[in-house]
Amino acid sequence: MISELSKSSFKQTIYQAFTQCRAKTLTLFESIDEVTFRRQAHPDFSPVGWHLGHIAYTESLWLLERSAGLPCMFPQYRKLFAADGLPKCDRVKLPNLEEIYYYLDTVRAKVFDYLEVADLETEEPLWRFLLQHESQHSEIICFVLELIKRQMSSVKCEKLITVDSGVRTLDLTKPEAMIQIPAGEFEMGNNSPDAMDNERPAHRVYLDTYEIERYPVTCGQYRLFMAHGGYENPQWWSKAGWEWLQTAKVTQPLYWREDLAWENHPVCGVSYYEAAAYAEFVGKRLPTEAEWEKAASWDAKTNHQRAYAWGDTQPTSESCNHDCKMGKTTPVNAYSAGQSPYGLYDTLGNVWEWTATWFDGYEGFQYYPYIGYSQVYFDNQHRVLKGGSWATRPWALRCSFRNWYHPDVRQILAGFRCVR
Repeated sequence: MISELSKSSFKQTIYQAFTQCRAKTLTLFESIDEVTFRRQAHPDFSPVGWHLGHIAYTESLWLLERSAGLPCMFPQYRKLFAADGLPKCDRVKLPNLEEIYYYLDTVRAKVFDYLEVADLETEEPLWRFLLQHESQHSEIICFVLELIKRQMSSVKCEKLITVDSGVRTLDLTKPEAMIQIPAGEFEMGNNSPDAMDNERPAHRVYLDTYEIERYPVTCGQYRLFMAHGGYENPQWWSKAGWEWLQTAKVTQPLYWREDLAWENHPVCGVSYYEAAAYAEFVGKRLPTEAEWEKAASWDAKTNHQRAYAWGDTQPTSESCNHDCKMGKTTPVNAYSAGQSPYGLYDTLGNVWEWTATWFDGYEGFQYYPYIGYSQVYFDNQHRVLKGGSWATRPWALRCSFRNWYHPDVRQILAGFRCVR
């Protein structure tokens, strides 16, 4: 049983987290215009304004209607903002920003009223799920806005004047650029109240010895792949990857910047196919999800799984590049305080990292709060990504967190690192 003191403390924690998360979401809309608000930047992604309305819709559906038993306050929005309501191309017909703000505020006021009487012993996972749900949509808003900025720029690969942190160009040919992870068992997954359904249950996994790169692949490294005809030579590509490339006709990462000041930054905006082709080019491969998670989270000295690479304390500005604080990638060796027990840099934040693993449930998986969050994607068509990006909110940032996308998607803020 949760004590009254614990209930009060948890209510305050949830109130503060929901309030902070919402403030961060709304910051993204402070200077937005109506065209950008409604614009569909890519066929696979909804307008940013739709995501804002969907956040309110989801809170209302799960906390007010299904938990509190209240009637739907805005039935006119049910079809528009439901995830399965309209095709993405039809989501451009939105109320204006002020109306959606009113929707958000009205729902949130009722949500906080309900928080005072909610049964937190049974509903804690739902509140934590919804906090992360908004965090995830906030990140989608971030990268859709990045896409729009890119599309509206008259020069796609302009020379950028940047001021970096004075970090020297990394020599990633040295032996210490690869870290050996000894054979043995580790704990994978997560049973904490924060864990999403696909992270559960925590379980033991045995891995043979392998080596993994200390840093994500940098723009400087990827430039060599491009310079040596990486996008023209089918020998580096899988059959599916080469077929994709013939249709996509791309010659560089989506967020590529033709500026040597970015050489130490992680390559960003690559599909799984591009990541796998680069790995083949350098005689390596992409890590499995288990290999990535062990290298990022397992402390062999204490035989303990860390929630974050650096320990169990929540992310800060010193531990990793996240929460839109920088608004861009940073050099891969900029956060020494965020190293994993094995010495990996940048496992959390900066860029998501593709793995070779198809998204699926762990043995004993049980969906929560609905089949459509994870289970419908257990289709051998989505690859797992790990780690988070510079736009990932702290509530959705941990070593066990699982992201998933089709292997041809490159709009997300994704890079990778290799193993052998």
